[in-house]
Amino acid sequence: MCRALYPGTFDPIHLGHMDIAIRAAAIFDEVVIGVYDRPAKNLLFTLEERVKLASEAVKDVPNIVVRPYGGLTAEFARQIGAKVIVRGLRVGSDFEWEYQMSLTNRQLAPEIEFVCLMTRQEHAFLSSSILKEVALLGGDVSQMAPPNVIAALEQKRRELERGKGAVPLVSLRD
Repeated sequence: MCRALYPGTFDPIHLGHMDIAIRAAAIFDEVVIGVYDRPAKNLLFTLEERVKLASEAVKDVPNIVVRPYGGLTAEFARQIGAKVIVRGLRVGSDFEWEYQMSLTNRQLAPEIEFVCLMTRQEHAFLSSSILKEVALLGGDVSQMAPPNVIAALEQKRRELERGKGAVPLVSLRD
């Protein structure tokens, strides 16, 4: 059995993420969406919320599971028995970042392969940061995220409006 790990923050998961996960699930026996617990980002959703949103979004794909993790991605891949780390590429700058990360992971875990899938054209612009900004400012995100995520974003927008809180949109990378 060939298990693949698709790691990320998924704050929140969007249609671009789902596309990569579903396409990976057609290639590998099992795909574990690894939701990273402590990225150097301003998060909108808690770890538990992100895991729940991702799990609901991919519930109809039997060979995808969602698990939280912390620490090194390469070590988590080893712990779950993944032979491959899957990442998605949208634009040229993604390649540079992912190439650097693949070399780092290769140094840490030479037995684990690194595979990048190119995003579909309709998702090339999409990031969790863009999704959050549009949604929290009341824009239409129906073509960007699954229904459960859209509902969760609307709930967060209402909470922020009631509390007059700042909208945490700054991100290093989604």
